[in-house]
Amino acid sequence: MLEKLENWRRSSYCGEVSSLHTGTVVTLMGWVQRRRDHGGLIFVDLRDREGIVQLVFNPEKNGQAHKKAHELRSEFVIAVKGVVQKRPAGTENTELKTGLLEVAIDEIKVLNDSDPLPFMIEEDTDVAENTRLKYRYLDLRRHALQSKLILRHKVAMSTRSYLSESGFLEIETPVLTKSTPEGARDFLVPSRLTPGSFFALPQSPQLFKQILMISGFDRYFQIVRCFRDEDLRSDRQPEFTQIDAEMSFVDIDDVIGVMEGLVAAIFKDGPGFELQLPFPRLTYAEAVGRFGLDNPDVRFGMELKDLTAIASKTGFKVFADAASKGGVVKAICVKHGAEFSRKDLDDLTAIAVSFGAKGLAWVKLTDEGWQSPIAKFLNDDEKAAIAGVLGAAKGDLLLFAADRFSIAGTVLGRLRLNIGARLGLIPKQGFNFIWVTEFPMFDYDDAEKRHVAVHHPFTAPMDEDLDKMEKEPLKVRAKAYDLVLNGVEIGGGSIRIHRSDVQARVFDLLGIAKEEAESRFGFLLEALRFGTPPHGGIAFGLDRVMAIMTGSDSIRDVIAFPKTQKATDMMCDSPSTVDQKQLDEIFIRLAKKAPEKTPEKTAEKPPEKA
Repeated sequence: MLEKLENWRRSSYCGEVSSLHTGTVVTLMGWVQRRRDHGGLIFVDLRDREGIVQLVFNPEKNGQAHKKAHELRSEFVIAVKGVVQKRPAGTENTELKTGLLEVAIDEIKVLNDSDPLPFMIEEDTDVAENTRLKYRYLDLRRHALQSKLILRHKVAMSTRSYLSESGFLEIETPVLTKSTPEGARDFLVPSRLTPGSFFALPQSPQLFKQILMISGFDRYFQIVRCFRDEDLRSDRQPEFTQIDAEMSFVDIDDVIGVMEGLVAAIFKDGPGFELQLPFPRLTYAEAVGRFGLDNPDVRFGMELKDLTAIASKTGFKVFADAASKGGVVKAICVKHGAEFSRKDLDDLTAIAVSFGAKGLAWVKLTDEGWQSPIAKFLNDDEKAAIAGVLGAAKGDLLLFAADRFSIAGTVLGRLRLNIGARLGLIPKQGFNFIWVTEFPMFDYDDAEKRHVAVHHPFTAPMDEDLDKMEKEPLKVRAKAYDLVLNGVEIGGGSIRIHRSDVQARVFDLLGIAKEEAESRFGFLLEALRFGTPPHGGIAFGLDRVMAIMTGSDSIRDVIAFPKTQKATDMMCDSPSTVDQKQLDEIFIRLAKKAPEKTPEKTAEKPPEKA
């Protein structure tokens, strides 16, 4: 018989019962984790979001309560009253916060029962992720997930407190907005009141936060939901959360300084970790030159070395051809890597090819000398010069990439991370932050035969590079900056273009005609003509920050109700079909055959990536 709560009031959370409560009566409410019958005594572990406490039912003290305890099963919801007492010597559980105490129960109310569970609510539960996502409300009862979401709440509150005290105003921006298809695909929403027209869910509040600076609010922030219709990985979701901020009358150092303070505050208020400021900085050229990637993991060595000058003069045609075509020859030295098997080398070659390489040259430094298919093309002086640059010695493995600068760097950068993980070189603890600055302003898209913006078309160029815009666009550096944590980009931003003439030059270079620019960004372009202050900002990917902060393998573990890698919600069974009547109201007719999938655009990064 289920009972009513009536006038019972909880006096404490289960996990908050402490020695201060000893000898007092407490009222607790929660879920039955487990029941243990020890002859006359019955022990029940009661759980709520703050932890677990042991209840003891003694038939000699209250027979009726003891009888009810016999009927309890896992996940029954109960309320109890009892006296807090010390556990008998030898029965303490030091793994529990409340493990020195127990509650001797006088009264119990069974508020609800539970069907048999699809899986047990245990921390080490071994069950498929799709099953856990289908029963997400059960999965969320696990302490590991609850503690991550509680920490996320603390980080959000810390963010609001720090930014508010720093003069920022929290202002909401529209969720139904205009489609500006750059980078990732938009999620489109048909308009019932304007047949044939569509809203888009925002990929970021980029244009609106710039408008707020033009409006004179000076400092804006928002913990904002954003949407991108892109292929998913462990660090991506179709809807995600950004800590979004913008400031007026600032340059790069101003934004970085304030945001370093924010990051330090959330790590102190969240996990209680003191960060050392300021964070180191690398230019984009330094980052990709030394580590191959623009989100470098600098926690271990194995840095890339440029061998183009040496390799171009060797008899190895692959090296010479790459250098003669304006490419590079780069290499990494894997200490003690000569022990790698041929299968290991084949696996590394497959990785290199997957990132654009035509192959992978390697050398093992053994007792017999250079063991490699390319050794015969190199003389002793060339071998000595290469080993000297790489700091190589007997027992090491050398890996080479000869290609365009971007491909050679990416290939060796990815191999470096793979080998670093394989050899246990990457620390599992701690937080290592680094800023990457001075990104290229433009890249060239070979497929579309045009220049594209590396970040977004509202990013300002470095002042000293303005005169290169039309003549040498690929040499123009942007006032852009990314914050990288443990080799993962967690935030990105830039100083914006605040002059309409500079914005027009950028659009011209990107091949965006005046009519197209007006159609896509007209309200911003018009606003720029009415006294726009210098301004800039940044967006942090809150989901990524929380995943790294909590040591999670996937951002799904720090989101209450995430989607699968196929962008589906297993619990709600969405996306789903809708009634024809609903489609008729928004003037939508379904095609009989789904359109063929087109590749994700990667050349141009969406606004305010994070």
